[in-house]
Amino acid sequence: MNPVIQRVTQRIIERSKATRQAYLEKIAAARSKGPMRGALSCGNLAHGVAACSKAEKDDLKSLTKANIGIVSSYNDMLSAHQPYETYPRQLKAAIAKEGSVAQFVSGVPAMCDGVTQGQPGMELSLLSRDVIAMTTAVGLSHNMFDGALMLGICDKIVPGLLLGSLSFGHLPTIFVPAGPMPSGIPNKQKAAVRQAYAKGEAGEDELLDAEMSSYHSAGTCTFYGTANSNQLVIEMMGLQLPGSSFVPPNGGLRTALTDFAGKQVSRITEQGGSYLPIGEIVDEKSMVNGIVGLLATGGSTNLTMHLVAVAKAAGILIDWSDMAELSTAIPLLTRIYPNGEADVNHFHQAGGMAVLVRELLKGGYLHNDVKTIVGEGLERYTLVPTMIDGQLDWVDAPEKSGDETVLTSIDKPFQHHGGLQLLAGNLGRGVIKTSSLTDEQLIVEAPAVIFESQHDLDKAFQAGDLNKDCVVVVRFQGPRAIGMPELHKLTPPLSVLQGQGYKVALVTDGRMSGASGNVPAAIHMTPEAIDGSLLAKVVEGDLIRLDAETGELTLLVDQAELDARQEAVPALAESRIGMGREMFGSMRSNLSGAEQGACSLFAEG
Repeated sequence: MNPVIQRVTQRIIERSKATRQAYLEKIAAARSKGPMRGALSCGNLAHGVAACSKAEKDDLKSLTKANIGIVSSYNDMLSAHQPYETYPRQLKAAIAKEGSVAQFVSGVPAMCDGVTQGQPGMELSLLSRDVIAMTTAVGLSHNMFDGALMLGICDKIVPGLLLGSLSFGHLPTIFVPAGPMPSGIPNKQKAAVRQAYAKGEAGEDELLDAEMSSYHSAGTCTFYGTANSNQLVIEMMGLQLPGSSFVPPNGGLRTALTDFAGKQVSRITEQGGSYLPIGEIVDEKSMVNGIVGLLATGGSTNLTMHLVAVAKAAGILIDWSDMAELSTAIPLLTRIYPNGEADVNHFHQAGGMAVLVRELLKGGYLHNDVKTIVGEGLERYTLVPTMIDGQLDWVDAPEKSGDETVLTSIDKPFQHHGGLQLLAGNLGRGVIKTSSLTDEQLIVEAPAVIFESQHDLDKAFQAGDLNKDCVVVVRFQGPRAIGMPELHKLTPPLSVLQGQGYKVALVTDGRMSGASGNVPAAIHMTPEAIDGSLLAKVVEGDLIRLDAETGELTLLVDQAELDARQEAVPALAESRIGMGREMFGSMRSNLSGAEQGACSLFAEG
């Protein structure tokens, strides 16, 4: 093992000893020797099987067969989730052939960040993760199930399903992907149209045509944002079938993988003879493997929050310092938009997950001694699924990447670090994604320009007020302020300013996912401004230094002057009423800080 990976892993194990032991004792107590529904009364069981066929009733009341609960985030609006419409029926049939029974237990909400970007609904996006977790738990709480299948892909949905699943860590659980849509117009062309629109050089018709040529059919959006980062990370953690993340939605291979997932979850139940609960698969080493996968591919910064929350749900304590130290040792092996011009289809065609996992294992960057849904050892994930004579099988990956401009080897990485840096200083702690920054963009020292809304920044840009070197501060965007929306509207104007030769950076307690592109962006600032951090005392013209090489983020103002300043008073009423936001006040007020997972689910908060 690489010594840094080993050291950080051991530190996490030591730090988590008490909480991990308590979690394992909890799931051991919840385990049943025999069908879970055996604990139900006759009336309970009768209600649970009332809508089943006679054959299913006979199987379930006999207590001899496993019952698999299906949780789905299907809806027609999310292109990534639309293919799930037919999955429950397909999975039930596959599970029946394996000698088990399946019931659809719960649908969970699934919102699309692409639809809500810059809209009021975006302020519910992060909150939806915890709602999904609780909805998953409600469905599984009927105690009818011996295993579970989770159908989800996108931004908050997979983390929410994972949080809910880990609260039922005694159940064998498999995640079932659906795959990306075909590639649309090149990402570079799409970005150029967005920037032209921001400069007033393209109209709405041209912009809409470009967007609809990019997001054009069923399947996951093909850029490497949070949705595809989710898929890569949970496959790296051994929770999805090897090589299944980026197989297209339609076709025989995707159908066969979905069937196999149903059969496999039956096999790892108590009744299947190879009992393997999700709470044992998700351990300290698998969490590190997931982080390594994220860093080696320049994945979404949203996962820096989600993985902290997921780990905590399994009794594991990780923080941004762990991620930043791992990043110093992990080579960047992919160039996928927004960190390159290729999309996830190009990555998949170049060798995809199997080549990536093989390279990382070869370099000692991944733990091989882990449990996965297909058995012991991550080396199983160096195989590629394929159809041979109409049957699903796994074969060795190609000897090398089919396109080394998209997926390279550990011998010639794109960077010798993972592209994630922890920033710390008197303004607090935050993260910056450096995988698409040039050396000249790593250090910015400039006067602050203050906004409390991404919409106000756009107005200032249109008026020409930002045509200068500046550090743009967008504050009161954090979890407890307004639910921590993603601030994608900031990217085009800041990119334009940078392209015009200005030194520009962003500092915010909001989110940017992978959308910061080539603009230096200190995001997820903690503590957030509403909690009285120094961020709330910054005034126009204050000098701020952002140094992504050293990890420094400093407000260069005399401490005596700062002590004399009053904190800014935010006007948040408009972000707390309307579009359903008024119903989420209690959840929003109980969210932890970004480095603690921005989560409302844990009593200690």
